[in-house]
Amino acid sequence: MRALVVFTALLMGAVGHKLFLGDQVLRIRASDERQLAKFRELEDLENLQIDFWREPAKPSLPVDIRVPFRSLQAVKIFLESNNIAYTIMIEDVQALVDQEQEEMKTAQTYEQSTKNFDFGSYHTLNEIYAWMDLLVATHPSLITKSLLGHSFEGRPLYVLRFSRDGSAKRPAIWLDMGIHSREWITHATGVWTANKIAEDNTKDQSLNTILDKLDIFVLLVTNPDGYVYTHTTNRMWRKTRSVRSGTTCVGADPNRNWNAGWGGTGASSNPCSETYHGVAPQSEPEIKAIADFITNHGNVKAMLTIHSYSQMLLFPYGYKSDHCVDHSELNNLAKVAADSLAELHGTKYTYGTTLDTIYRADGTTTDWAYDVGIKYSYTFELRDTGKYGFLLPANQILPTAHETWRALMKMMEHTRDNS
Repeated sequence: MRALVVFTALLMGAVGHKLFLGDQVLRIRASDERQLAKFRELEDLENLQIDFWREPAKPSLPVDIRVPFRSLQAVKIFLESNNIAYTIMIEDVQALVDQEQEEMKTAQTYEQSTKNFDFGSYHTLNEIYAWMDLLVATHPSLITKSLLGHSFEGRPLYVLRFSRDGSAKRPAIWLDMGIHSREWITHATGVWTANKIAEDNTKDQSLNTILDKLDIFVLLVTNPDGYVYTHTTNRMWRKTRSVRSGTTCVGADPNRNWNAGWGGTGASSNPCSETYHGVAPQSEPEIKAIADFITNHGNVKAMLTIHSYSQMLLFPYGYKSDHCVDHSELNNLAKVAADSLAELHGTKYTYGTTLDTIYRADGTTTDWAYDVGIKYSYTFELRDTGKYGFLLPANQILPTAHETWRALMKMMEHTRDNS
């Protein structure tokens, strides 16, 4: 069996898929600021090609890194020589990627034979877009699909609007998924969520009253170029796919590209970095399209952006230490949402401002939204806390979506009652 897996992986590599054979994910726990500073030296060693899944922030928080097989010995020697503790979270990244691909193939066979969409599996961009058309056709009086703009490579950005009337400027709630393309659980959760809104919009009394007062916009794939690239070439791709003169490195971090503290120390000016902020605020066409749409709409009351992983609920600010004027209300709502989420499966979320909870982050969605007047601005970091990281098994899609829905409902109910 192992020989078959290796053969399959080598075949994937031959047709253009980046391989992760023998790559490991290490969890690092620095005991103090000195060790953390020493560990940060690894970030500058580009020859090691370390992929930071959880960034170095503070000694109280773990750091997760994917280390290519060829760099494992050097990294482990560095850590051990500096007395920095680590554990192996994922023994072989490629094994999880192979498992994920096999599960997708099985789901595709099931869908083709039954003509039923499987909400418990991961899907390609084309599959998601085709399903969106079917959803709109099934609920034409509730849902419309609009084109926000196009990605750098020319792919359309479609947003679903759930609305009880045709007024262009009704108060609204915005949800987006997949701004970081390798976070597949966010797209899958978004698809289930959109279907839940469509199917339960009259059956669920609370949801019914939300839609009586508010529209809901759902952007299922915020970074389509990156998402396609994770399916065709590199499963671990995070950024956009924009190119620019002066560098061979591709893409920018779309969640460091918003015009809110843009260009500060909570992002990178290095085009090769995973947190590269881009050449200018909202230089990435995907981010500009969203920002223009929301600004022109002018009546968005909540902006909820869905990420993974870490099990956190974050709110402004990330680019400065000052608490926003609505800090108490946002913190209390985060607690209510996190408590409701935990009631279903016991999944525990941490909550607080981005800077206080994890690290400084400049140019983020939530900070931009709050700064343009959208009070209820939150980032979700979905499952898990690192056992699988960005490779969350498909059997966790539905439990994740179900529990996340509970938190989303608390936020949408609060928005309904306080807007």
